[in-house]
Parts: sequence; C-alpha cells; structure tokens
Amino acid sequence: MQFLALGPDEWNAVRLSVKVALVAMFASLPVALGVALLLARTEFWGKQLINGIVHLPLVLPPVVTGYLLLLSFGKRGLLGAALADWGIVFSFRWTGAALACAIMGFPLMVRAIRLSLEAVDRKLESAAATLGANALWVFLTITLPLTLPGIIAGMILSFAKAMGEFGATITFVSNIPGETQTLPSAIYTYTQVPGGDAGALRLTLISIAISLAALVVSEVLARRIGQRLAS
Repeated sequence: MQFLALGPDEWNAVRLSVKVALVAMFASLPVALGVALLLARTEFWGKQLINGIVHLPLVLPPVVTGYLLLLSFGKRGLLGAALADWGIVFSFRWTGAALACAIMGFPLMVRAIRLSLEAVDRKLESAAATLGANALWVFLTITLPLTLPGIIAGMILSFAKAMGEFGATITFVSNIPGETQTLPSAIYTYTQVPGGDAGALRLTLISIAISLAALVVSEVLARRIGQRLAS
C-alpha cells in the first residue's frame, strides 16, 4: 500500500486535473448545448462548414490546437493581448489548461447532445405547443428532459477527455508544477527522469480509476433518467 501513497506534487497534479476537467466541462456545456441545437434543429447555408469546424479538434493533432491557442490567447496573441489588459491571462496558467481541455472535449459533447436532440419525438413538442406552451416552456419541460441522457453522456465524455488531454495543454500552458502540471503532464515528467517509473505508474492508475468512475456514473445516471422518462 505504501507504493500507492502519493507525494505532495502528485496530489497537486491530481487535484489540478480534476479542477481543470470540471471547469472545462461546465464552461463548455452552455455553448455546446446551443451549438447542438443549432445543428440539430436548423438548416442554413454553411451548416456543414460549421459542423466541420466544431469537430476539427478531433482530427487535428493536439499540438496544432495548442499552438493555435497560443497564437490566439497568448499574451501577444490576437485575443490574448486584449484580454491581458483586463487582467485575464490564459497562457501558462491553469485557466489556459481548462480552455484547451474545453476545446478538445467540445466536439464530443456537441455530438452526444445533438444525437440526443435528434432522437426527441417532435410530435411531443408540437402537442405541447398546441396546448398553448411557448417555445421556451416547450424546451424546458419537454425537449431538455428528454435530452438529459445525451447531455450527461456529453459532459462525461468531455470530462474524461480533459483528464487525459496532453498535447494541446503542454503546448499552450507548458508543464509548470503546481500551476499547469496535470496528470498526463506529470506522468510524462516521471517517464523522463531516472527512477520515475513508480510515480508514473501511480498516476496512471489514478487516472484510470477517475476516468472509469466517471464513465460508470454516467451510465448509471443516464439509465436512471431514461427509466424515469419511460415511466
């Protein structure tokens, strides 16, 4: 059991990874829901282009995504310079790691929510509308509850992706212990130093355990919500 005892730096990496993953997940949820609604319920010129841009982080090398973030949100970047004047800095900060993780997990969240939206029976929404419910009320009482399993699945996929993200984060925010060193970065660091195999293995086991627990919780919650909606 002593082998599994984590040191202070390892605990910092675990806490930071969970923090970054949670912030990335919740921050991207409203945007992902809006984009999923746009893609699932509307037809417009350029829809396929927007869909391609949304899913681009899945096919681009993560290092490319991180470099683009550095160009855009670095202190001398197009947006980063303006944000720095307001005291908002992403590069080489944990907030930058959260931003990178949110972008990398965004396509997974959008896709899960979109598929769930497309599976909703539009007749139920039409019936509610004919009874006098406005569009917002129909969405809150009919569409959103029926979409919850997909929303939960998308959130968990985004969380799991953030827990394992490495290329984009290390390119954008580097690997600073206590500030930007997440679990994957810490594992990479351990593999580069003599005698670091034990630390790398400990953090690998922790990463597997957290990701597996997230997937199990997602499955349980989605199943329970599905059973309640069916009843």
